[in-house]
Amino acid sequence: MKISHKIALASISLLTVGQLFAQNVKQKDVVFKSKADSITIGATISAPEKAGKYPAIIIASGTGPQDRDGTMAGTKMFARIANYLTPKGYIVLRMDDRGVGKTTGEYRYATTADFAQDVLGAVDFLKGEKNVDLSHIGLLGHSEGGAVISIAASQSKDVAFLISLAGLASNGLESLFVQNENLVNNSPLPEVDKKRSNEINRLMFATAFQYATSDSLESKLNTVYNYWKSKDDIYFKTLGIEFDHFRFPIWSYVQTAIGPWYRYFVKYDPQIYLSKIDVPILAINGSKDSFVDPVNLTYWKQYSRSGQQGKVTTLLLPSVNHLLQPCKTCAPSEYAQLGEMPDSTLESIVKWLGDTVK
Repeated sequence: MKISHKIALASISLLTVGQLFAQNVKQKDVVFKSKADSITIGATISAPEKAGKYPAIIIASGTGPQDRDGTMAGTKMFARIANYLTPKGYIVLRMDDRGVGKTTGEYRYATTADFAQDVLGAVDFLKGEKNVDLSHIGLLGHSEGGAVISIAASQSKDVAFLISLAGLASNGLESLFVQNENLVNNSPLPEVDKKRSNEINRLMFATAFQYATSDSLESKLNTVYNYWKSKDDIYFKTLGIEFDHFRFPIWSYVQTAIGPWYRYFVKYDPQIYLSKIDVPILAINGSKDSFVDPVNLTYWKQYSRSGQQGKVTTLLLPSVNHLLQPCKTCAPSEYAQLGEMPDSTLESIVKWLGDTVK
């Protein structure tokens, strides 16, 4: 799809830009087309005010509909990244997800592959911006955004570097196994219910993987659950516990699993895409990340052509969670108490960019 650069630019937010101009930074709101379909993307570009050509970074969000600022648990991760990097000589584009803010479409009907096409639409848009260094357009992905930027980079020669922040580089099924077991094992559930939860999760995820492309997925999931439940009822009676408080949300899980996003994600294979990528990669993970296990740092090196060429830099941050916050309990319930990503992490990105890109 040919992208038109005759777009309408929204008025600049006076409050935000008034603050940014003091740092010789400007920002503007823009709209452009996704490469995938008729989706129109709303975004904000932050750029150095001084004339010149600058490297550019496009931010891809993680799972769940998010606004361009990356508002999560009281933080604005993507706005924070843009406001930190731009005064140091980088253009940053951050965008609303489908169905959020100024972006059209419905998030629930889209897949990780569709989000990659939205990112490629942003790449095409930036190629029409006069202050962008066309040889240095990169992608930054958080969480599932790691998969998004992997797919996008494998399909474009215009992508010059990748930055993964707690970004996914494992296959979809493995990530579901590991993520859910981390969450269950760190939960306050009794040990017997942790065992039951991990057992049914694995059965359901494996069934969703096996029948992801089948029209019978819903019936297969319900059949497997009913079989497990009959055996689990017998098991529970042997425990001598009066009341059973364990519940698996079968209806809501099935409704999620039969949707397009889950069907695509559970079959996602990162090697298909990373094996085609040979640009420099920076991958950062927290050691206490319950959602994207730190083992993903190894996969960025192992699966990518970049890794075979020694172009992958990994950084493991001790006692840091999925939102790149230094943490104590590191449970998701703690996120809202911890504040923004620290300067030290952002400075690590700036240093790598300075060594690799500039």
